[in-house]
Amino acid sequence: MAAPVSSVGKPSAERPPFNSTSFQKKTRSKLISIPGTRPSVQNGQLLVSTGVTSLDYLLGGGLAVGTVLLIEEDRFDSYSRMILKYFLAEGVVCRHELFVASAQDNPDDILQELPAPILDDVAIHKPVEQPRLSCEPQDNLDAMKIAWRYQNLPKVQSALASSSRFGHYYDVSKTMEPEIRQAAKCHRFYLPEHPTQSSTTHSRMIESYSALLKSLQEVIHREGFDLSTPMSMSRNILRVGLHSLGSALWNDDLSCHDDPMHSHALTTFLYGLRALLRSSLSVAVVTVPSYLIQDRALMGNITRLCDNAIALESFKGSERETNPLYKDYHGLLHVRQVPHLNCLASQLPDHKDLAFKLKRKQFSIERLHLPPDLSETVSRVSRGELAGAAAVVSACGSGTSGNKHLDF
Repeated sequence: MAAPVSSVGKPSAERPPFNSTSFQKKTRSKLISIPGTRPSVQNGQLLVSTGVTSLDYLLGGGLAVGTVLLIEEDRFDSYSRMILKYFLAEGVVCRHELFVASAQDNPDDILQELPAPILDDVAIHKPVEQPRLSCEPQDNLDAMKIAWRYQNLPKVQSALASSSRFGHYYDVSKTMEPEIRQAAKCHRFYLPEHPTQSSTTHSRMIESYSALLKSLQEVIHREGFDLSTPMSMSRNILRVGLHSLGSALWNDDLSCHDDPMHSHALTTFLYGLRALLRSSLSVAVVTVPSYLIQDRALMGNITRLCDNAIALESFKGSERETNPLYKDYHGLLHVRQVPHLNCLASQLPDHKDLAFKLKRKQFSIERLHLPPDLSETVSRVSRGELAGAAAVVSACGSGTSGNKHLDF
């Protein structure tokens, strides 16, 4: 009888309460907090900035970690290389680690060309001024220059920007200071420094791509970017920049022949790259000279193996370079593919006609708006041309009538 007595004498605090339950309130898992990242409002994916705010807006807020952005190069590789440098410069400012691979230029030369970050007060865009009510006679005269049915329409906003700022702004007329650039940890892969050996075994991936993928895999595992790394360690993002894959400098004949012998080398590499990024805190930007690839079906397979894909069409060397309709732009931008991550339907851009331009200090992407043919300047030119044409016709007519009179 001692046991029941001792149990009764226990304080009631040790007894489980009468209305106790095993259910607990479900709390949202804590997201990884890494400088230079933010979660997506659409699918909760961790995003990083490309360095170009208008491109971030176009891609749904930024580049998702674990994805690949494909950039189809312009013919002179000017603007695609610039976007790659923006991407790397953003990584330097955010203290992310870099992995730069190239077969043409030394990665050190690419890093020395990174644009310099500019001050916030210089980069803040001014809001569009709202049209004020016209009360003066002069204002009424100015308002009569356009048709009355167009006066109440809102002004078209050509700039691509979101309400919340993400990323930094850069000055392409200046290069980043060496102290800032050297503070970031960078891993380099320069193909001439990695001699490839001819393999006797049959492989769908050529040695240059195999060495590149192996080097990237070693960096991811050694530096702790793999998701299998314990969460107790401080986490960071690895930004991967791969320049001009598919060119002949990578020992790839994809852009040299109509029927290349290594037609599946680049697609096999992209398979391995995407699988490697999916299981790590890494994000990649890949540039490909698509204008040299003759097989459109193969280029479509390359595009589908990437999560994001854009194409740059430069006006250099074309008729549009001297066309006054495109005087405010330097080329067109085409969105080939948008990501489908953690969602059934991806967010498509609200505008398909896009153009890019390089100002004195900044590279930006805008909605393409051509001037109307009936604008004031065009009308004056048209009237002058019509007047000149009428004078020529009248002169020719008088000359013809005179000849007829002489012959008669």
